[in-house]
Amino acid sequence: MTQIHQLPARTAHVRLEQTLLVVGVVALGFNLRTAIASLPPIFPELESTLHLSTATVSVLAATPVLCFGVVSGFAAALARRIGEERMLFAAIVALTVGLVVRAAAPGVALFPGTILAGAAIAVMNVLLSSLIKRRWAARAGFLIGLYITALSAGAIVGSVVSVPLWQATGGSVLITLGWLAAPAALAALLWLPQLRRASAPALPPAAGTPSAAAVAVYRHALAWQVMFFMGLQSLIYYATLSWLPTILRDRGESAAGAGDLLALMGVGNLAVSLMVPVAAQRMRAQHALVIPTVLAVAAGLAGLAYAPLGGAVAWALILGAGQNAALALAIFFTAARSPHPAAAASLSAFSQSAGYLLAAAGPIGVGLLRSDTGSWTAPVAVLLALTAILLVAGLLAARPRMLPVGQP
Repeated sequence: MTQIHQLPARTAHVRLEQTLLVVGVVALGFNLRTAIASLPPIFPELESTLHLSTATVSVLAATPVLCFGVVSGFAAALARRIGEERMLFAAIVALTVGLVVRAAAPGVALFPGTILAGAAIAVMNVLLSSLIKRRWAARAGFLIGLYITALSAGAIVGSVVSVPLWQATGGSVLITLGWLAAPAALAALLWLPQLRRASAPALPPAAGTPSAAAVAVYRHALAWQVMFFMGLQSLIYYATLSWLPTILRDRGESAAGAGDLLALMGVGNLAVSLMVPVAAQRMRAQHALVIPTVLAVAAGLAGLAYAPLGGAVAWALILGAGQNAALALAIFFTAARSPHPAAAASLSAFSQSAGYLLAAAGPIGVGLLRSDTGSWTAPVAVLLALTAILLVAGLLAARPRMLPVGQP
């Protein structure tokens, strides 16, 4: 009789833990792009108010991506020392601090605050997928879809709020950038219940034990294929995120209209956030998802750059859907091509560290190429050429293979 009574209580406890995990993952996911998407719509205003050069703005646009590349390689190792849940909590607190510092003293802390925020987001980028695989592997596709949906929602809010808030506050950098700390602080509070389930730090390996079976993923071609897909889709995304509002404004769109189109790109993100990871998990190979994804990225980018502005809404939705599907597949590959959570963390760290270092060339390269040529023709042509390489990397990563690494 006692066991019968214990079963419903245990089931309710498990459901509560799962609900709190979903809430925590969604809260963290929402903050993964707000700090980045909020800047491009007001780049011209920041350039004027803070007396920044075009080159400085290009570096500012690339700074978060550079942080992703540098910090991602250390995230898994740090998590093994203190546990994933604790590391994610430290990251969301650091993000909150970085956003407050950046807004409060933009004259001296615009870059330091952005670096701290970018480093914190890098840790969350890497660890969320491995935590999902460890905590709820059976619903990994669903959870990845939820957190990418939250990420897309955060990008929409960040991009659509910036221009109206700037105008309503008379160009207040403090308010326009500082409000972003509020959802980050809320996410830190919502993540607190996960500290009770914190994974134990890994013990050091015994002498003579192969300690790096799960971390030496770079030795395998499959890891490089996943990395190139992650890196190239990120390069195209961050180059577009950073410069699309300026491209549209140069074509005659208003500042508010350009920000709204960037937000619409995020709406396109939402359209596929849940579907793609769930569909990918049900497929043995994901080629049928990779091909339309890359085609949507190329078509949407070309449409926004060259087609009449009357159709910009449709092209923004298509581009957003393609970009988010690419991100969902890139994150899915880090989990699906790994035989166990430790390998997933290592593959995620490698693909994001090397991939984001590659991606950092996007915002900088596009900005400098625009300055050198005086038009957007060459930068957009380069991005379109890169979609062809993205397609090849995606088709290779989509094959139903697993990294040949043993349990550490």
